[in-house]
Amino acid sequence: MDWMDPTSMLFLFALTLAYLWIMSNFWNSRSQKFPPGPKQLPLIGNLHQMDLKRPHVTMLKFSKQYGPVFRIQMGLQEMVVLAGYETVKEALVNQADAFVDRPMIPIFEDFLQGHGIVISNGEGWKVLRRFAITTLRDFGMGKKTIEERIVEESRFLIQKFESFDGKPFETTSSINSAVSNIIVSILLGKRYEYEDPTFIRLLHMISENTRLVGSPSVQLYNMFPALGFLSGGRKTVLHNRDEFFAFIQATFIERLKELDENDQRSFIDAFLVRQQEEKNKYQINGIFHNENLKSVVNDLFTAGTETTSTTLRWGLLLMLKYPEIQKKVQEEITKVVGSAQPRIEHRAKMPYTDAVIHEIQRFANILPTSVPRATNADVTLGGYFIPKGTHIIPLLYSVLYDESQWEKPLQFYPEHFLDTEGKFVKRDAFLPFSAGRRMCAGETLAKMELFLFFASLLQRFTFLPAPGTSKEDLDLTPAVGFTTPPVPHSICALPCS
Repeated sequence: MDWMDPTSMLFLFALTLAYLWIMSNFWNSRSQKFPPGPKQLPLIGNLHQMDLKRPHVTMLKFSKQYGPVFRIQMGLQEMVVLAGYETVKEALVNQADAFVDRPMIPIFEDFLQGHGIVISNGEGWKVLRRFAITTLRDFGMGKKTIEERIVEESRFLIQKFESFDGKPFETTSSINSAVSNIIVSILLGKRYEYEDPTFIRLLHMISENTRLVGSPSVQLYNMFPALGFLSGGRKTVLHNRDEFFAFIQATFIERLKELDENDQRSFIDAFLVRQQEEKNKYQINGIFHNENLKSVVNDLFTAGTETTSTTLRWGLLLMLKYPEIQKKVQEEITKVVGSAQPRIEHRAKMPYTDAVIHEIQRFANILPTSVPRATNADVTLGGYFIPKGTHIIPLLYSVLYDESQWEKPLQFYPEHFLDTEGKFVKRDAFLPFSAGRRMCAGETLAKMELFLFFASLLQRFTFLPAPGTSKEDLDLTPAVGFTTPPVPHSICALPCS
């Protein structure tokens, strides 16, 4: 069908109106049982009310009016939003099985086609997630071996920062490279120099796709998928996907030539060995096929780079904004570690530094709408009936900023994680890695990276704004994207005396 043909476009418009009419009657015919929500307009639903650059902000406002369980319509997408710690916990933890699926989101369907871990469902997802977690542990996640790699990489990052000789620089490239090298060491069994053109290109594609997936252009495509030909963002995302997958395929084809099941050197090796075992058992429709390999490596590469890197960049920006907090962290590092290399064993003796890192994660709120869920059964939540297959938004922004859980939710306040004696305290509403059966598979690795990189950098440097910029001038408004990184800014790293 030629979508530029006026007759085809009119037909599409009529189908859209019919769909919206059916869905409206589906929900409204039993409105006393279904979640409430703002009034919807034909075709666009609540699109006219949403801030497409920061939809989580609009959703939080709606929750104040309609309660912690409410529904909205974004173009053709009907969804239910869950707001506040108690409601999100009830759904993702207490009713975990009912909220374990992922919805059909056009850009992710185009990108991964149901493969991999992040967006897939069913038995394939369970098997691949279990395999990924086990293999990550086998290659050091949460163990001394990966700690040594992070410590080594922190030295390379320190050298990179030293090379700027106190002059202003933008942190994105170097921090992305350092963090990515940790997951790359597991996936590919190697590390890249920060100036390696292949590495630079891979990191650029990941960052660009993460930004574009949360852009208005791609969001509009998700709402009106038939108009995908108008979305330049979608085309770029898929072009980057093809290039990234070609790199992964070339890598594993090369590894196949010298694959030794008794000497597995990377995640890809472990996957290929499992693939051979599957073939030997004549599992024709097996799970460990090449498309899943490319998608799983993409999932882990992206997740293992983007979120931790973004959090560290927020951390350094917040140290510029609050130099008194930076000084207290440095004083604790000096007292506990001295000039020795910070190690994970030091974390328990550094409650203030640990509290600051946790508060960076809470305040930065880098995945405000989480990755969407879908109900795989009819379910009742908060007194409302939610049918099977409903698109669910667990609004993590509303959890990390929940006024009933945090004393000063709108402020950067490390004391959220300290008791009156200055000891570190865990907080139930601290859910930056989400919760339930879909929570981040790499949480242990991310926590280790955040502590070791952050402590190592603050041990060696005092971070200041670029000359001519005061701490009051620093903008804490996040940039637009699927994650919410800080806006680009320059920073000066001065060696500690």
